[in-house]
Amino acid sequence: MSQKTLTESGQDGAVAAPADASTKRWWILAVVALAQLMVVLDATIVNIALPSAQADLGFSDGNRQWIVTAYALAFASLLLLGGRIADLFGRKTAFLVGVVGFAAVSALGGAATNFEMLVTARALQGAFGALLAPAALSLLNTTFTDARERARAFSVYGAIAGAGGAVGLLLGGVLTDALDWRWTLYVNVVIAVVAFAGGWVLLHNHRDAANSKLDVPGTLLVATGLFSLVYGFSNAETHDWSSPETWGFLIAGGLLLAAFAWWQTRAAHPLLPLRILLDRNRAASFLAVLISGGGMFGVFLFLTYYLQLNLGFSPTKTGVAFLPMVAALMVGAQVSTTMLVPRIGPKVVIPAGFAVAAVGMAWLTGIGVGSSYMSHVLPQLIVTGFGLGLVMPPAMQLATGGVAAEDAGVASATVNAMQQVGGSIGTALLNTLAASAATDYLVGKDPTNKLVQANATIESYTTAFWWSAGLFAAGALITFLLFRRGVPEQDADAAPVVHM
Repeated sequence: MSQKTLTESGQDGAVAAPADASTKRWWILAVVALAQLMVVLDATIVNIALPSAQADLGFSDGNRQWIVTAYALAFASLLLLGGRIADLFGRKTAFLVGVVGFAAVSALGGAATNFEMLVTARALQGAFGALLAPAALSLLNTTFTDARERARAFSVYGAIAGAGGAVGLLLGGVLTDALDWRWTLYVNVVIAVVAFAGGWVLLHNHRDAANSKLDVPGTLLVATGLFSLVYGFSNAETHDWSSPETWGFLIAGGLLLAAFAWWQTRAAHPLLPLRILLDRNRAASFLAVLISGGGMFGVFLFLTYYLQLNLGFSPTKTGVAFLPMVAALMVGAQVSTTMLVPRIGPKVVIPAGFAVAAVGMAWLTGIGVGSSYMSHVLPQLIVTGFGLGLVMPPAMQLATGGVAAEDAGVASATVNAMQQVGGSIGTALLNTLAASAATDYLVGKDPTNKLVQANATIESYTTAFWWSAGLFAAGALITFLLFRRGVPEQDADAAPVVHM
């Protein structure tokens, strides 16, 4: 625990008095949640705007995927570095620099005049997001130390992290329909102004790992390893699993990450201290975030295709269609973090959440060419959203809870990395499986027949939903086996102090 306490008048304005902290911390939650929303929704907000951007800037179908991939590559590969920077140089500094940088490159992307300018801006968004996201989560982790209030705070944060992709689809559709695709990027400037003002007023800088040094070899190993891993899975979507550009990068990524893990046992100032990963509940929580991140893309990606291409929904109507799932996820987040986990522990709640989400995804496989949203999509979305609400917020809370204050940033970065890598893996796997299912369905049939084509696409969607259900079912089994019984103890010595 840091030597500075709540009653000390720490230097650099690092510590506030308890009464002052009480009045500020919920405002800090609002600022942190707003910044997290900006980062998470940018993973999907541009997706709906891509056709308009492509028509405006004239880039090819082959280049289109890089608008999404550039963000994912930079974000995933730099997350641990961003988290350690927040620990070393101060979370307020990292947060504000991340907010300003994210806004600036978003404006650059909105003003793009060609493909190169847009893809560069998206990569820079990912880089600044990798600094902002762990700083935001670690600020939340060090601000809320009371168990009950911390549960409420993480229910909000976890709901945003889980539902941000759906919110991005809605906002992207509204902005593209009402204004222009460029506003899917310009909107970040508006959000950033509010987040920066709140962060400037409410936060004070504190460097819990000020006496440590940056682990340069570890940084290079994990950055290149995560880059190779995400790049390899991204290539699986556009190439083939047998392509050297797929398996070559996946093998390289695995070897680099193995070398990183080895180096962390020998480094004097490790980038990711292995003590963070060796706690059983924390390791189970990291895996829960990884699995839920992968399975969620079965909902967002393929259901978006189904609603727009098969049911004829507009981009805005598609986004609105996801709102009941967001509402159910938020209810599940509140129930899990404030009621269930504090009473019966994660060993029951998180596996149960995965099981509920698996049921929802399996139920969603009943869609057909003539299905309606109200009967074949809406109930299933609500069930899946509620299940994910039981998983993600408590998993994020447990993954970052109880770490030493000097490790809060890198623990938070690991959570974000798990979600991002899970999403990349899920997207590649489900896309590949869906495409194979459509191809297999067309064997022996007339591919020019429109009904056959429609049924082939339905076959691809339902295959992806079945695999997502299987992934969630596996998550239920894995987390049930890994989580310890009982309610996690609140270790007062391990819990970070309030630094605002």
